[in-house]
Amino acid sequence: MTMVWIDLENLSVDYLRNNFLFNPTDIIDGLASAPAYHLIFEALLLIWIVKLLFFTKTFNLAKSDLTEKEKHALIEEWQPEPLIPEVEEENPFGFKNKFTGIPGPTVCINGKEHINLTSLNFLNMIGNKEVEASAIDAVRKYGVGSCGPRGFYGTNSIHLELEENLAKFMNCEEAILYAYGFSTVASAIPAYAKRGDVLFVDEGVCFPVQKGVEASRSCVKYFKHNDMSDLERLLKEQAAEDLKNPRKAKVTRRFFIVEGVYLNYGDICPLPKLIELKYKYKVRLFIEESLSFGVLGDTGRGITQHFNCNMEDVDMVCANLEYAVGSIGGFCCGRSFVIDHQRLSGLGYCFSASLPPLLAAGAITALGIIDSSGDKLENLRSKASSFHQMLESISGVCVISDEISPVKHLMLSKTNGDINGDRLLLQKIVEYCMQNGVAVTQAQYIDQFEYKVPRPSIRLAVNVDLPQEDIKAAVDVLKAATKALL
Repeated sequence: MTMVWIDLENLSVDYLRNNFLFNPTDIIDGLASAPAYHLIFEALLLIWIVKLLFFTKTFNLAKSDLTEKEKHALIEEWQPEPLIPEVEEENPFGFKNKFTGIPGPTVCINGKEHINLTSLNFLNMIGNKEVEASAIDAVRKYGVGSCGPRGFYGTNSIHLELEENLAKFMNCEEAILYAYGFSTVASAIPAYAKRGDVLFVDEGVCFPVQKGVEASRSCVKYFKHNDMSDLERLLKEQAAEDLKNPRKAKVTRRFFIVEGVYLNYGDICPLPKLIELKYKYKVRLFIEESLSFGVLGDTGRGITQHFNCNMEDVDMVCANLEYAVGSIGGFCCGRSFVIDHQRLSGLGYCFSASLPPLLAAGAITALGIIDSSGDKLENLRSKASSFHQMLESISGVCVISDEISPVKHLMLSKTNGDINGDRLLLQKIVEYCMQNGVAVTQAQYIDQFEYKVPRPSIRLAVNVDLPQEDIKAAVDVLKAATKALL
């Protein structure tokens, strides 16, 4: 066997000399071979660092010459500005009414019972004893809040159960739950639509949809409300633009953004025609179904069931749980790969505390009631239809909503073109009704932020448990109001 001896000391010295000790001549040769721009950049950087270290002036905070007594006096005199401006007494749109109790078929306003045509509690789930009992049980089991976002430590088994029930109810592969109704669609749209994409949006969509569209930073093309001819005109124009730049067209995604039942109008979108255009022009279809969910269709599945369309023809459905279900929050449903994308890119899902378990439990119970109560839905549509026919008999106003929609909008038949004048006149009708035991409200909009402010209207809502005689009495009061004021 041959022994090999290694001189570690000399090996270490050679290694250090070759790798860490530099000759001045090596440095000079390196500088000479470096590009001029590189040397100039390093020189300027060195000068800037020296200037920061040795020539930057330091600023001392100005010392106050006030005495402690003067400081306390100034603090005592200071009055903070109010968080919100005070409402003048003569302002006709000031909120002067105090609501107490549950907003059911009747509501207590300023200590007086009124027929309630203001609340979007269509199926009267708010105050339902079964829903309340399940919420109370959830408080005992889970506590009041979840104390965290879904992606961290805010997911409870009750959230997963509600998502599973919603997906099953809507005949979809998967559903995702949000803690706040407004943020549902406002988060879902920008989760998919990005800069460079094209959105074809109905100009009558509600404010949350508008905010979602704005947050997407996509190219937005609004078409006239429920006007499929105008929509197809925009699609043809887009197709002509795509021919000019085929490479860009291949990576440009296109979306339809509509509502099932429009909150600002109460009418229904023409879904069959939208689906036809979707396949003809290769566009994705998103529907906001907050008003149609739990209302339209034989079993409350919404706009797709109402038109007997296949759910697979719709890419995504968004809806909140605050109307028919009587809870808080919202959801999106569709194919699994579509919904899973939101769990990392839906801002309202990722960064908001999850829905309190008691509200999720209440929503599960309410959803079960809707699923097993076809008579309740039929009763709601029947009352909405009869209410619609009664409203059409009122002179001076017109109903612009769909007959079976639970939301009705009354507009002035004749307008002088002054939006503020129309609002003042409608507000007088509202106050007349309130004085005579009928609670109604004027539709409110944030004018400076709306894409297109709808014409002033009185918004009415139907409750399934509102007796027919109360509906007739309310219409009689509306007739008397228009007769007296128009």
